[in-house]
Amino acid sequence: MIKVLFVCTGNICRSPTAEGVFRDLVVREGLGDRVAADSAAVAGYHVGEPPDPRSVRAAARRGVDISGQRARRVTPEDFAEFDLILAMDRGHLRSLKAMAPAGAKAEVGMFLAYGAGLHHDEVPDPYYGEGRGFEDVLDMVETASQGLLEHIRTTRL
Repeated sequence: MIKVLFVCTGNICRSPTAEGVFRDLVVREGLGDRVAADSAAVAGYHVGEPPDPRSVRAAARRGVDISGQRARRVTPEDFAEFDLILAMDRGHLRSLKAMAPAGAKAEVGMFLAYGAGLHHDEVPDPYYGEGRGFEDVLDMVETASQGLLEHIRTTRL
């Protein structure tokens, strides 16, 4: 089983969206028994809370249900349990590298590194914005999820 952890600041917008979209893709591709996804936060602001309602609505419009997720914080054990821990932005990446125990199994990197053709290397935080922010995040997450799954198929399965 290949395990992927998506990480953002509070685990209520970007990372639960990535978890939901990626998990949905994995299931549609018939790999649900070989690839697993979860999400977490680098900060404990929202532990135990559901995703932001705007994220839930935006994902639902695309047929992805993230409403049952609950925010949690990254733990030291995550670095042993997961194969890939993917940050939504460079700040998260720095935090993850600082948190990683010596000899950690997990490969830590940027999620959008898998998004061929994207003109961004970070998933912008839609929390304080208006307009298309949550839709833009979904567009990026869908593209990067496709690339990530292809990477996993060719290098890890």
